[in-house]
Amino acid sequence: MVDMADDQTGFARAWDELKASGEGLLGKQPAPFTPLGVRGDVQDEAGPLYHGTKAALAIDDLIEPGFASNYGQGALANFVYVTAFMDGAVLAAEMATGDGQPHVYVVEPTGPIDDDPNLTDQKFPGNPTRSYRTREPLRVTGEATGWQPHAPAVLQQMRDNMDKAKQAGIEAIN
Repeated sequence: MVDMADDQTGFARAWDELKASGEGLLGKQPAPFTPLGVRGDVQDEAGPLYHGTKAALAIDDLIEPGFASNYGQGALANFVYVTAFMDGAVLAAEMATGDGQPHVYVVEPTGPIDDDPNLTDQKFPGNPTRSYRTREPLRVTGEATGWQPHAPAVLQQMRDNMDKAKQAGIEAIN
């Protein structure tokens, strides 16, 4: 079992910093993304990496790009996304499409990962949300349990923000 307290606190702090600067999920138009580079250290230095989804998976299953995205128009995903913050993975699992139960998996990349341009740009070098993406599969090494779901009002606000962005023609970078 993975202790979520430190992960939730770190994610909340990074998210609060983004909001304080006027940013948020699909907030102000971000500056053009300049990649910080492909990371050679596929394991975030602070601990495990997580992937949130509604798919029921088993140990050693691979999570791969090329399937319908959980977000936006449901286009084929070119990347698989991962975060070092448990709370970010919980939010991803809760916001994912489908009727299944949200799951947060502990994963390990099978290839290089790079910073997620949907959450990191020139304004936030160093990737404060500790969010990454990869074109290579992620291997499931475990499932995190005991995490706290977000309040329904928080999830509804996120859905409303995503709907506003969709109406404005803003899509996630894929």
